Order: sequence, then structure tokens, then C-alpha cells
Amino acid sequence: MLPPNIEGQKGDRRAAAIVPECATASSQKGCSCRRYRSNVSDDSRVEFGYGEAPSKSENIGLTDPFTDIRPYRDDEVAEVLTRLLGNAEFLDTLATYRLGKMGAVVSGLVRPLVRFSLAREVRNVSDVSSIQSIIGRYMARLVEKSTAGLSVSGLERLNPTCPNLYMSNHRDIAMDPAFINYALHGADYETLRIAIGDNLLAKPWVADLMRLNKSFIVKRSVNGPRELLAASKTLAKYIQHSLLEENAPVWIAQREGRAKNGIDRTEPVIIKMLSMSRDKASQSFGDHIRSLGIVPVAISYELDPCDAMKAKELFQLATEGTYEKGAQEDVASIAQGIAGEKGRVHVSFGVRLEGSLETPDTVAQAVDRQVITEYCLHPTNLYAYRRLYGEDALVPHELNMEDGDCSEEAFEARIDAMPEAHRPYALGIYANAVVSKLTLADRSQTPC
Repeated sequence: MLPPNIEGQKGDRRAAAIVPECATASSQKGCSCRRYRSNVSDDSRVEFGYGEAPSKSENIGLTDPFTDIRPYRDDEVAEVLTRLLGNAEFLDTLATYRLGKMGAVVSGLVRPLVRFSLAREVRNVSDVSSIQSIIGRYMARLVEKSTAGLSVSGLERLNPTCPNLYMSNHRDIAMDPAFINYALHGADYETLRIAIGDNLLAKPWVADLMRLNKSFIVKRSVNGPRELLAASKTLAKYIQHSLLEENAPVWIAQREGRAKNGIDRTEPVIIKMLSMSRDKASQSFGDHIRSLGIVPVAISYELDPCDAMKAKELFQLATEGTYEKGAQEDVASIAQGIAGEKGRVHVSFGVRLEGSLETPDTVAQAVDRQVITEYCLHPTNLYAYRRLYGEDALVPHELNMEDGDCSEEAFEARIDAMPEAHRPYALGIYANAVVSKLTLADRSQTPC
């Protein structure tokens, strides 16, 4: 079972949620909010290791049109693990993760120990579920170490028998789907198949690791319009196949790339891609979109571990019109997003899209309405908003908000530690969540 037992954290604080009427007769009005805490001890640790995997299907490449993008299957796990155990760069990365800077210095010396330890941990593993159990334990420790608590609302709106296409706002490369996955598994839902861009998978061992964890590849680096069209059609068909043929839930971001300025808006091009799996002769656009079961999800972080990096990029784009990303910048963002302090984190699930969904724009707007409404504000959002717009600036009449862990003084010090020119952009990352709620109510400031 992934993750381990969970229970309430930090007293009985609750997130006050603005909840739309539930979509099904079995749903209840209001918000049931869970707070997650991992109970992890060395005594409860379970070791996994190699075993004999099922025999591999013959001629799989001839019958599976999704071989090069789909997650690995159970019968492929043992081979991939063997490959990872022989990859020096992967082992050195693990050494650095476990030992910090010292691991990087002595990676060559400790590599055999890391390989031995990892081989023991996975020696009986022969399927994806066992891999995810191991990852679940790491995730539980990560929640404990890098957050001040994880809370969840909206689970009571979901139908556990229906696979959903979870479409969320995108603030962190790795942690957005990780927290959503963790929240679902705390409620005994099946793990997600997660969309990840091939721009993040330049190293083969990274691709292996992600595909072991049920990630599928979004090909963004293909050359030429024909190749891009073909890749988009294959992606759309794979998502549809996962949902409707394999009954597997899927996560995808509402946009390509993170909303670095804190303005969460769905890109209609994402909806257009999803529509490429439609049979135009027998199905309308709206019927096809409804069949995919899109559920909007809002994830919010009290603190953004990458806020200074994002502010620097936004400043440079505003002043120079361009930003040249460093070769390892995505890797650095992933590492900082995973390990950096996040404060409180909240995941809020909406309801399946229904009603009139006849164009990509109307679908995008429907997703946006739920993401903005369900987004749980933290005090840091209001600290930043009032610093930008003044203490007497309008705020939403109803606040979907929970108590925070970061004081106003600590937040001010965090912002003031950045270069002065970057500070308005850093504040905008937090304040624009408030602005978006006002925009939805047509009482807005202009987003930064």
C-alpha cells in the first residue's frame, strides 16, 4: 500500500474551501479536508529485491504504437533496474542525494556501496507497483522534511470507479504531480500516469527512472510541423487509450511549462491536442472532451522553493526581452523544487467537466474557473499582495485559505534577500493568486 499510514497534522486547523455543488447525486456539498502526515520509522521499512519477472511479450513493438512514450510495464522492470544499477552517473546522483556535498566529493569511492544498498532494496522487485511502494516511502520522508504539512480537499467529489484526466495548474516541475499522486493514494486511489516533457529527459537514466514511475513522454523536441503533428496525435491517442481502454488515471498540466509568474491559465493548445484522438465521424468535440473525464486540480505552496530563480528570469525577460536558459537549469529547478522548503502545501480536487464544452477556449475557461476558485491561498499570498497594492487593497469576499507556517517577518526577509530589481517579480508570483480570484469576480487588479 502506498503511501504508509497517514493521519492529521499540526492540530485541527482546516482549510476553508469554496466548494461548487457536486456533480453527482452521491457527492456531498462542502469540503472534506485531510491533513497528511507520514509515519515512517526504520522498524517499518520493507526491503524489496530482484525476482523473476513475467516473460516478455513477443513482438511488442509491432503491436504497441506507444512503445517509445508509455511507462514501462511489469515485464520490463527487471531489465531497466539492471541498467540503472550499472549506470555510474545515476549511482553518483544517489550518493549526492543521500550524503549531500560529501557524496559528490567521494562519489567514486562510495559508488559500490550505493549500488549494493540499492540492489538489496530492489532485489525482489519485478513489477511497477513494488517500485512505487519504494518511491512512496521516499515521498513520505520528503513531505516530512520539506513541508510544514500537506492538506487535501475535494476527494469526496471523486468517483473511485472512474479513471479521470487530472488537469492541474503547474508551479513545480516534479512536485505538482507527486503531491497530487500522494494525495490520491492516501485515499486508496490508483496511481497516476504522469505526462513529462522529453526536454527533462536528456539523460537516459532519468528517462528510465521516470518511466518506471508510470510517467509517459511528451515529445516537445521533435523537428518540423509534420513530426510535431504526428507526435501530438500519438500523445492524444495514448491518453485516451489509458483512460478508456486501460482504465488508468492520467495527470497533465494545464499548460506547457510552469506558471512562473503565478498566473494559472489553461492553454487552449493543450485542449486541442486532447481532441486529436476524436473520431470526427461519430463524436462531437464536446462529447469527446466529456468522455475523457477532465477533473481540474489546484495545488498551492506557501513558499515556492524556486521563487528567486523565477524572479530573476522574469526580470530578465521584462528588461531584455529574452532569457537564455542554462544547460542544467531544469535539473537545478527540479532539485530545488524537491528539496527546498515549501511551507504548507494544499491540493484541491474539483469536479468533472460537464455542460457546454464545444471549443478549446470554453474548455480552458471551465478548467480555469475551477482552478482559481479551488486554489487555497496561504498568508504569504496576502503578504505579497498587500506589499504590492497597499494594505487597503481589495481582497476576495470569500477566501479559500488556510493558516500558514511562515510569518510575515520571515516572508519579508525572504523577499528582501533578493536583488531589489527582482523583488516585484517575486512578489507577483505569490500575489497573482489573489489577483486571479478578483479577476474571476470581476473586481481585479492587473496581474503583475
